[in-house]
Amino acid sequence: MFEKMSKFLREVRVELRKVTWPTAAQLRGSTGVVIVTVLILTLFIGLVDQGLKRLLSVILR
Repeated sequence: MFEKMSKFLREVRVELRKVTWPTAAQLRGSTGVVIVTVLILTLFIGLVDQGLKRLLSVILR
């Protein structure tokens, strides 16, 4: 059991050395894209929700 865990952790370490980590500038850029995308989708879903709410209120009158 201990040997398998030890082997797994060694393999994890080897794989982590292969990872190309982003620079601080790349990370900030990606974070900005994610935040803008979330805001746009939030606005879109909010507008669709309000539209459907109004449509249902007209239909159910």
